[in-house]
Amino acid sequence: MMKTLSATKFKAKCLQIMDDVQLYKKEITITKHGKPVVKLVPLEPKKKTKILGCMKGTCKITGDIISPIDVEWNAEKGIL
Repeated sequence: MMKTLSATKFKAKCLQIMDDVQLYKKEITITKHGKPVVKLVPLEPKKKTKILGCMKGTCKITGDIISPIDVEWNAEKGIL
């Protein structure tokens, strides 16, 4: 059952009402002149993502990545 509240009553006690909505996880509809205007709903807690391993399985290694290649780099020659 959704609770309704007039805008006047909401304005008078908005901080307490917002705390109650989050604590009890209940929606409240705010009305103006008896007509619904807005709905106050609790937010779901944001899931924390782990940084380490978050890219696991997103790339594919093809070929040999360990053996040396036959290309000479400028860094080996001392050239900048």
